[in-house]
Amino acid sequence: MNLIVAHNFYQQPGGEDQVYASERALLEKFGHQVHRFEMDNDAIDSMGKLAAMRATIWNSKSYDAMRAAVREHRAQVVHFHNTFPLISPAAYAAARDEGAAVVQTLHNFRLLCPNAVFFREGKVCEDCLGKTFAWPGVKHKCYRDSRAASGAVAAMACAHRMKGTWNNGVDAYIAPTEFARRKFIEGGLPADRIFVKPNFVDPDPGVGPGDGNYAVFVARLSYEKGLETLLAAWEQLADTIPLKIVGDGPLAHLVQQAMSRTKNIQWLGRLPLEQVYETIGGAMMLIFPSRCYETFGRVAVEAYAKGVPVIASNHGAMADVVAHERTGLLFTPGDPRALAGAVKQLLANPARLAAMRNEVRREYVTKFTGDANHAMMMDVYQKAITNLAVGKSPREVLNDTRGKQPSPLYSGESVG
Repeated sequence: MNLIVAHNFYQQPGGEDQVYASERALLEKFGHQVHRFEMDNDAIDSMGKLAAMRATIWNSKSYDAMRAAVREHRAQVVHFHNTFPLISPAAYAAARDEGAAVVQTLHNFRLLCPNAVFFREGKVCEDCLGKTFAWPGVKHKCYRDSRAASGAVAAMACAHRMKGTWNNGVDAYIAPTEFARRKFIEGGLPADRIFVKPNFVDPDPGVGPGDGNYAVFVARLSYEKGLETLLAAWEQLADTIPLKIVGDGPLAHLVQQAMSRTKNIQWLGRLPLEQVYETIGGAMMLIFPSRCYETFGRVAVEAYAKGVPVIASNHGAMADVVAHERTGLLFTPGDPRALAGAVKQLLANPARLAAMRNEVRREYVTKFTGDANHAMMMDVYQKAITNLAVGKSPREVLNDTRGKQPSPLYSGESVG
């Protein structure tokens, strides 16, 4: 199958970049012809503010480049990961104008919320959900603590809501969890075009020994990731179980302060992926205390692949990913005492912890492998192609297919 995968890189690498790379590698592994369409936010530094704001809403250069790419590669599907800000929704129109179906993965909530995470002033916030123009997000400077920047994001979402892009310009959306799907439907996206396909871990990193007698946290060191909840819980746990923290971020100083007060916290900083897997695999449990909703939480699936149960906040996507008392435990978001209690609960019952190790590994093999994900991805692509064809006249369909060789979709074997 001829595909274009499109991604706008952020200035600070994150989970979306990792998912983009993983999905691209998976498609190539299955024999698809995968072509990249990439932009980088570093280019914003050489643009004026007005030009950057205009490009966020409609980037004519991106439109022209995407049309040329679809023509050159005879792409059947263009799969977008991030379009913000430089690729812009103009690339959707370009792909469809050349006859390619458009798929958009919803990695975050930016179409519904200027800061993309439904989180403001230390708590979940849905003030902009369902609004044509996200004026509360502009008022509170939710994106980069700037009214101008927040206004640009809100204007992009509003302009394309009014234009009908979100309802008519995308043939299929991918939501990583059922929770995310429900939120986007609540925000006005078409329910019949949003399909749930989780993230995955491929290749299989294998089960870890789980014999390190420690817990692990892997995330950006920031408030919305629940770092303060984590550190407060570990002060209550005293010498109960050591904690290893993997990652870096703006609240790194809080980790350093906590380490000066207690000896049961070790900060490892950023690590290569192989070392992250090794650290997770040696842990008794992974802690996921996020205070924002999240749309998925890939690190939880990495823990499942390594056979490690997860203790997570009981809201948002994690309430979908973690099956309470089967693959881990859920606790009240932002409550250090509840988190400490969940940790003690698992430690007090080694047999239950061992049973959870088997359950999380079974969950990974059933739902989160590359093979399972490829089958789901091909199903979404087929739905996108069908949705595109349904919206065309018979003459347009004929013109799109004339002279092209049909390509198989998923049949259980590699296709090219």
